[in-house]
Amino acid sequence: MGDVLLLLASLVVILAGCELFVNAIEWLGERLHLDDGATGSILAAVGTAMPETLIPIIAIVFSGEEDAEEVGIGAIVGAPFLLATLAFAVVATATLVFAARGRRTRVITADRRVMGRDLTFFLGAFAVAILLGVVDAPGWAKTTVAFGLLATYGVYVWRTLQGDAAHGEEIKPLYLHRRAVRPATAAIVVQSLIGLGLIVAGAELFVQGVTGVADALAVPTLALSLLIAPLATELPEKFNSVFWIRDRKDTLALGNITGAMVFQSTIPVCVGLALTPWELDRFAVVSGVLALVSGAIVWAGLRLRRAVTWPVLALGLPFYLAFVIYVIAAV
Repeated sequence: MGDVLLLLASLVVILAGCELFVNAIEWLGERLHLDDGATGSILAAVGTAMPETLIPIIAIVFSGEEDAEEVGIGAIVGAPFLLATLAFAVVATATLVFAARGRRTRVITADRRVMGRDLTFFLGAFAVAILLGVVDAPGWAKTTVAFGLLATYGVYVWRTLQGDAAHGEEIKPLYLHRRAVRPATAAIVVQSLIGLGLIVAGAELFVQGVTGVADALAVPTLALSLLIAPLATELPEKFNSVFWIRDRKDTLALGNITGAMVFQSTIPVCVGLALTPWELDRFAVVSGVLALVSGAIVWAGLRLRRAVTWPVLALGLPFYLAFVIYVIAAV
């Protein structure tokens, strides 16, 4: 019970930190005059992806827990899996719900160029990551690929900043300067640091809690981490995307998810390749393959129909449920 309470407390701390951090990041995007594609796929995506990025770093580098490395690998592989499956299904469901309420139509108007670019980078990077976790590659090869993925994300950021998606979405007032029409830069920076500090503290609590729960339930730590870590830390993406779908800000809603997919398939994977043996067990491999298949279906839908549709996004839910059933049956 103590470990469960610790998990719940870590979730509250992480979400509070994310709310502060993302709010500040959105104001930073406004200050930098970025379009919706860049704000959603880079600033918002990186901001809300921070918890699941810090969990593997803290687990692998700083945590002294016995199963910390497995928690780290589970968070690295699990985040892209949940984004490519359940996150897309959440957007599809939100679209139908708000359309039924008359808040919007069922037609999703996200910029297909933004999604197509993001999914292309994700599929290439994550396929390489999963392949290296299966084959017996030497350490120097994994380190080389780690630097290659880091450079890939740099290219992705450069390509995204060249985009010309719509701009001009409303932003909530900065929490530390709520009465200001344009908050001070110092307030934006301070709020970003406070949010980041809460995320770090919550990530450390999460590592302790998930290892304790895994031991108590006699469940493989990696399997539990693949399910719980991304589900908890990806909640900010879900909340943001649902709100943006409600407000018909579809490019921000989906760019927030696909941008995080690119980030999670490159930067955290670099940490795993460089600082762990990166030997993926059956749970990690299955989740990775399902993520790639689900992402490829959405990518193919964009290419064939030249549009984003809710039925295609909804297909992510069966992939997520299939993995949950597989884990339950296996353990």
